[in-house]
Amino acid sequence: METTGTRLSLAWLLGVWALTRVALLLFVFKVYVFPGPDVTSDVSVIYQGWYEVLRTGTFPLHDVTWQYPPAAALPVLSPALVFWLDYPSAFFVLAFTADLAVLLLLLYAGLRPGLTPRGAWVWVAGVPLLGPTVYARYDVMVTAVAVAALLAGARHPRLLGALAAFGAMLKVWPVLLLVAARGRRAWVSAVLTAGAVSAGFALAMPGAFTFLTFQRDRGTEVESLGALVFHVARQYGWEGQVLLNYGSVEFLGPYVDVVSTAALALSGLAFGWLVLWRLRARRFQPHTLADAAFVAVLMFVTTSRVISPQYLVWLVGLAAVCLCFRESRMRIPVALVLAACLVTVLEFPVWFAHVVASDALGVSLLFARNGLLVLATVLAARVLWRATAVRAAPVLVPAQPTRARETSLPS
Repeated sequence: METTGTRLSLAWLLGVWALTRVALLLFVFKVYVFPGPDVTSDVSVIYQGWYEVLRTGTFPLHDVTWQYPPAAALPVLSPALVFWLDYPSAFFVLAFTADLAVLLLLLYAGLRPGLTPRGAWVWVAGVPLLGPTVYARYDVMVTAVAVAALLAGARHPRLLGALAAFGAMLKVWPVLLLVAARGRRAWVSAVLTAGAVSAGFALAMPGAFTFLTFQRDRGTEVESLGALVFHVARQYGWEGQVLLNYGSVEFLGPYVDVVSTAALALSGLAFGWLVLWRLRARRFQPHTLADAAFVAVLMFVTTSRVISPQYLVWLVGLAAVCLCFRESRMRIPVALVLAACLVTVLEFPVWFAHVVASDALGVSLLFARNGLLVLATVLAARVLWRATAVRAAPVLVPAQPTRARETSLPS
């Protein structure tokens, strides 16, 4: 009976995944037009432009939109593997393949004893909530590496370290997967992998680390938490502008540098909290590695100067790994992240013009999405702290009453 129920649930899961992914493919291939601006232009214009430069053996040295670690060249160049398709079509197929790889990893983990396929359902539901943007960015490929790292972490710390480091060379954030890694094996593996990848790219291709300068000069993107200050200020005559800058739509004008600095300070506070948690944590369970990674990435996404829609793909992937473990208590934060995904697709791309205009609809959507992320971050951090760092209260066993000895008086 249990086997039949499992098979039925698995059939439903695969069916929903297939239907939703076909829909995403129809949108990115423009069989149907998704509302709002064309999300595939990043692939057909920006990625393909980088591809033409990278295949000559150098990084885009003078392109400020190139803000990624050196291994990011690999997903940008990967459509060459599907040589019989044009560049955008090949990229969409590879993004779809990465999505499928995540599903298979989560199913393989979830069907093992003691785990649950609930995490796979989070992935199946979360990705389509973000719309076709998922297949039009390489973040789904990075997320696949991160999911593999976390699922391997409990039993294979060296593999965790190697995959986390490789992921960090793709897009930095996977380094946060190591926040709860115990022992030296994962960290040594990570350092060796990062060193080898960095040295290889530095020797093979000029400009491997120019992205550091471009990242430093970014401003406050219109979808970020800090941007809410300027969305409200525009209603009272703030004289700044909204312009395409460093590859994203950002606020430029008075006090933008102050808000950007405040965002960096918030990220610094988040890092300080993580360090404090790591020093105080005493109880590590199999799900702690995934829970801690989820909290860490939530903190840095929420406090970032930029909250691009594709960042939510990272959170969906990590949330899915958390819920592969029955003991994880991240259900409410995960539900909040899924709700934030739904609001995200409404603010971009559906009603992005309203966001840029800072009108009532656009500002309301941003308050809702960013509010959900803040609430998810606070609740997830609280759950992690209470599960690992707060000492359990001692259990007091009531003393058994001592029966008084009966003494008989001599008659």
